[in-house]
Amino acid sequence: MDVKINAEGSKTFVELNGRIDTSNADQFQKDIAPLMQGDTPDIEMDCSGMDYTSSQGLRLFLMLQKSVGSRKGKLVLKNMKPQVREVFDITGFSNIITIL
Repeated sequence: MDVKINAEGSKTFVELNGRIDTSNADQFQKDIAPLMQGDTPDIEMDCSGMDYTSSQGLRLFLMLQKSVGSRKGKLVLKNMKPQVREVFDITGFSNIITIL
């Protein structure tokens, strides 16, 4: 998984590429840790390059959503591939996290 983070003003833009699975979930958690603590709680994630997420990845998205919400921010996932969106839909995560 490759994570690129770019803060612009009051919003943080994140680009995700690859898979989130058991082999790299710990690194993904480290990569997004600053997003859970920063002063810029509005986050937009471009998921066009994300090919897969395991339940560990879903857990990390949920942790990020809770962190952003507690700081009165908004997490938006966009450009999700159909097979990844299906995982979010089946698990009910698309009712918790804004997906465009």
